[in-house]
Amino acid sequence: MSKGRRAAQIEDLKARLERYMADHGLRSTSQRRVVTDVFFQSEGHYSIEELLAKVREEDPKVGYATVYRTLKLLKESGLANERHFGDGFTRYEVAIEDDHHDHLICLDCDAVIEFENEAIEHLQEEQAQKLGFELKHHRLELFARCHRPGCPNKKAKRP
Repeated sequence: MSKGRRAAQIEDLKARLERYMADHGLRSTSQRRVVTDVFFQSEGHYSIEELLAKVREEDPKVGYATVYRTLKLLKESGLANERHFGDGFTRYEVAIEDDHHDHLICLDCDAVIEFENEAIEHLQEEQAQKLGFELKHHRLELFARCHRPGCPNKKAKRP
């Protein structure tokens, strides 16, 4: 997966959102546009609180409820994926069409590493077919303990 979202991807996301909102009779507000612009430009996985902090750098008047409702809209429209990494927080990431990756989550420091592996993808597809299924989408989240030297946010070892 490439780092840094391209302008063409952001414009595509905005156009998809505009179509969804028009189809559902929803209106766009300046604060909603700030939230979506910041979110579409973001890389990674953000809680509502983390996204709110980034949005307030652009517009300090934006409130929690606006970010919450906008993320809900983005999820419903298929433009945001909701993630739960076992730390009690709901996080969101931009849903790019035809982009798939899996997650490795550290149980010690809560680091979330995105990765792609064609062999794993092939095995999942093969297993679904073997059991008589046509795979439409999936989510793979691996929980482990990292042994990376100098890992930031290192916490006391959990059992």
